[in-house]
Amino acid sequence: MAASAPLPDRAPTPVRTPPPGAHALVVGATGITGTALAEQLVAAGWRTSGLSRRPPTVDGVAHVRADLFSRDSLQAELAGLAPTHVFVTAWARQETEAENVRVNGGMVRDLLAVLGPQGSVRHTALVTGLKHYLGPFEAYGQGDLPDTPFLEDAPRLDAENFYYAQEDELFAAAARYGFGWSVHRAHTVTGFAVGNAMNLVPTLGAYAAVVRATGRPFTFPGSRTQWDGVVDLTDAGQLADHQLWAATTPAAADTAFNVVNGDVVRWRRLWPRLAGHLGVEPVGPGREPLTLSEQMRDAEPVWARLVAEHGLSEPDLSKVASWWHSDSDLGRDVEVLADMTRSRLAGFTGYVSTERALLGLVDRYRGARVLPA
Repeated sequence: MAASAPLPDRAPTPVRTPPPGAHALVVGATGITGTALAEQLVAAGWRTSGLSRRPPTVDGVAHVRADLFSRDSLQAELAGLAPTHVFVTAWARQETEAENVRVNGGMVRDLLAVLGPQGSVRHTALVTGLKHYLGPFEAYGQGDLPDTPFLEDAPRLDAENFYYAQEDELFAAAARYGFGWSVHRAHTVTGFAVGNAMNLVPTLGAYAAVVRATGRPFTFPGSRTQWDGVVDLTDAGQLADHQLWAATTPAAADTAFNVVNGDVVRWRRLWPRLAGHLGVEPVGPGREPLTLSEQMRDAEPVWARLVAEHGLSEPDLSKVASWWHSDSDLGRDVEVLADMTRSRLAGFTGYVSTERALLGLVDRYRGARVLPA
């Protein structure tokens, strides 16, 4: 019997053909979400501009260099740009949630206050996340949370949350300037980008490289709840397609959506498979999480040695691994997964195998010499 062809890691992604005269502006074009979105836009034939401090890594994206947190800079750099579709994928973490609200809510307000009067914007998509249901980092997963799987119509928590502030600024601008909108609440996003503040795959890849070099086990750094329970993730390509779908589908207009891969996984099954792909010995969690922040306190000199030995492309470990963010995701003591019924009923059919996508991303980071082979 002939061997069957290897299964793909996702369902075929439709080409989201640009409407006549479409001009997409990706805000945060060098991040994990913005990079995947820019790739899909260019591949589908969209005229695409990318707002970011560093030039976008995707060929075919016109760079708009502006400071998102300065209205004067936005006014100067966006004058006359006239995008028809705006995709907001950027945010900046602050010391407190009050500052997150002020800075990140203000960013959406200033951006749309500059673009709205140009009269060109037809649709604005805003990427947020499941902290909409879990609360901000300083009160993460605490208090009376909605039941899982999270539903988009769950009431807001009684706490400051910069996602709420961003949504409110979006809603107000859409009403003021007459454009459509969509909100995309992603779970932990996995994809290809270097220097991103929240990036699970290179973080775990760097962790594996360090423990392999030092002869230590690849110990799951999270809670027993996350190890034993089911969880979902969001592939950056799935999130990108979801944004383009909403921006070009009338049935998705003016709606907030959850967006995850469509499957669920258990870390107790996924961890050994990931370890095998990374060439390390998997170990489950103890009674208390052995966090990456704790395990990797001495990682910098080991990483420097690995960079020299393998000719790696990024010597700054902090631009490869975000220990704090992976600790917060894997250390949660509550079940976290999202419902996608609203998207399915409106016609979105994207589906990603989380396991296959993660292993494929490891290979992509190795190919780019971000991680050692």
